[in-house]
Amino acid sequence: MSVLPPIALTCGDPSGIGPELAVSAWRSLGARLPFFLIGDPRHLPQGTPAALIRAPAEAVTASAHALPVLRHDFAAPARPGDPDPANAQGVIDVIARAVDLVQRGEASAICTNPIHKKALKDGAGFAWPGHTEYLAHLAGVDRVVMMLACAALRVVPVTIHIPLAEVPGALSATLLRDTLRITHAALIRDFGIDAPRITVAGLNPHAGEGGAMGHEEIDLIAPVVAALRAEGMAICGPMSADTMFHPRAREGYDAAVCMYHDQALIPIKTIDFAGGVNVTLGLPFVRSSPDHGTAFDIAGRGIADAGSLIAALKMARTMAHARGAR
Repeated sequence: MSVLPPIALTCGDPSGIGPELAVSAWRSLGARLPFFLIGDPRHLPQGTPAALIRAPAEAVTASAHALPVLRHDFAAPARPGDPDPANAQGVIDVIARAVDLVQRGEASAICTNPIHKKALKDGAGFAWPGHTEYLAHLAGVDRVVMMLACAALRVVPVTIHIPLAEVPGALSATLLRDTLRITHAALIRDFGIDAPRITVAGLNPHAGEGGAMGHEEIDLIAPVVAALRAEGMAICGPMSADTMFHPRAREGYDAAVCMYHDQALIPIKTIDFAGGVNVTLGLPFVRSSPDHGTAFDIAGRGIADAGSLIAALKMARTMAHARGAR
């Protein structure tokens, strides 16, 4: 593998578990996977061996003996479990700074610690539904796709954080087609799969059972799948979701595209709850994130599991290398 710049790790909400996870990830990875934290050194757990760096490139050497920190001063200290509205703008600005660094080639990828959307909205008028939408805005991209990935499974939900009752109305041929095309392109560019295989779930039980349990499969999903297959994409579906995720079935595809949030996330969290990684597809840079929230209830207690963040950093590096190879 070629040598890449270090990964930029954003601090997330400093009152959550992000700061302690950053320290745990550095202790686990050290110089084997150089990354640097963008944040306020005051927010790190007491006694953290931190090396203040002036430029991302310094992280490669610094990570051998300390957690490299690109200093970004916040308005207030951090109280574990108690988000401070005064720090909301700092959290937002750190994300923007990471995007600037990766776009300028000083970082090879972005890995983001969890944010608390309500805290950002209350403290700084955050205008985006979430992290992903803000990153898309900064990158100038109209549509991105969320993927959850672990060693055994990659899943993509077409609709995400909406009530289940609203899913049928939110599904459209355009949305499904765009999601499938972005997923297909990302499997090639970011995962190094030359001929990706995608399986598409139905919306209804038993994929509608020929119309007996719903017509979305016949009227919407199947025509999109057929059109993309005619373009040369290795794609099948709509499939009954209850038979898609056992080990033998997973051997037949590189990613499963599902119609709604839980249809995609329940299987991956069952298979690998601690090791799942959130990846944003369709951005002009690599972005990964641990698949959990700020966990205010355990922040500052030193018991947070860094497994998902470590997996996210490893996946960011793998994806950055795949992009570089192409």
